[in-house]
Amino acid sequence: MPVRQPILWAILASILVLSPACSSLGGGGDNAESEGRSGLRIPSFGGGGSDEVAGIGVNSYLWRASLDTISFMPLQEVDPFGGVIITDWYANPEMTTERFKVTVYILDTRLRADALSVRVFRQEQQENGGWIDAAVSPETAVEIENAILTRARQLRISNLETE
Repeated sequence: MPVRQPILWAILASILVLSPACSSLGGGGDNAESEGRSGLRIPSFGGGGSDEVAGIGVNSYLWRASLDTISFMPLQEVDPFGGVIITDWYANPEMTTERFKVTVYILDTRLRADALSVRVFRQEQQENGGWIDAAVSPETAVEIENAILTRARQLRISNLETE
């Protein structure tokens, strides 16, 4: 069942507000040590009364950069725990006979190029109004990945400058 737009935006806003604070919950240490623990983290709600923090396996910079990069497209599903963002179909208002859908996978807690995978799907409108799958240039996914990685680096640099 699709998530309603207002609920989705409230969840996304909460994630974006909390993620800068969450990235510092992993503890101090040098950049090399903290780089491995830079994923979005949530407190453990298990018994025992400890202040243990459980990571959810998503690099917060890649997560925010992915949302920033594809923000013009409507979101269909967002899973910050699994690191998956799926957009709904998007048609450019100037080219209404084709539409695109993007799936972003964040695969690691580290800010690395191989921690990101993007899949792009394209459909063309037939004369009868139906949609048919069409080929997508492999460079399209690579360009989106590069845009996300560039934005993630910008976010990380700006975070380092404020510390």
